[in-house]
Amino acid sequence: MIKLVEFLALAGFFYWFFLYRPQKAKRVKEQARRDAELFAQKKQAQQVEQIVSCNHCAIHLPISDAITHQTRHFCSLAHADSIDVKGWLGYAKSLPSPNHDPRPLESKIDTVVIHHISLPDGQFGGVAIEEFFTNQLREEDHPYFKEIVHLQVSAHFLIKRGGELYQFVSCLERAWHAGESVLLGRQRCNDFSIGIELEGTGDISFEQAQYLALAKLIGILQKQYSLRYIVGHSDVSPGRKVDPGKTFDWRRIQELANISDDQLPFGIDNR
Repeated sequence: MIKLVEFLALAGFFYWFFLYRPQKAKRVKEQARRDAELFAQKKQAQQVEQIVSCNHCAIHLPISDAITHQTRHFCSLAHADSIDVKGWLGYAKSLPSPNHDPRPLESKIDTVVIHHISLPDGQFGGVAIEEFFTNQLREEDHPYFKEIVHLQVSAHFLIKRGGELYQFVSCLERAWHAGESVLLGRQRCNDFSIGIELEGTGDISFEQAQYLALAKLIGILQKQYSLRYIVGHSDVSPGRKVDPGKTFDWRRIQELANISDDQLPFGIDNR
């Protein structure tokens, strides 16, 4: 009887040590592997299923299907290339400026005013223009900045030398770009215009990338607002302003943007 008990005990120990324990360890290891795979699958599913809203039409869609600009998402290229209900252009880099106010209730957007700007004067690149339009310019960065740091100005859009597009003010708001101005008898052009700044001077030719970006932007504005006029700052503030200057090619932008002669009341001669 004792030998039988010893045999069973020995058999039990043998089973536990050589069979049960290794099998249990294998099962634990296999379960850990399955749990890890399941966790990875759930995480991947959550990422795929993250839903965003199109900033233009508010439709919901998976983030993997969205077109993203900065923190904004769009359901299509058409909407990314459109102005939304708040007056912001989808693909433009937005840098909101405090220098704006409401347009008069009776005003209708029908004009584009083209400007040029470089900060410091005659120098390109950097972020001085963006800082100027957002009241963040530091006078210690350049002697010239002491003369302008107190000014509060803005434009709706800025096109840099490489064609990069920035927006500072909603198209629905009045940007402070034209100042004292008159267009065919109408005073205060800021009331009814969109101001577009080109990084440049009146003495140095603008870049092809800028013309292409400007043409695309004008096309979008044409579609949105049925523009009547495309003018330069010098056209509406003669004697006070010279931009976009003698190097701006009006004929080229007319062809690229498909602008009619009637929309260019001051012609296509450089001025």
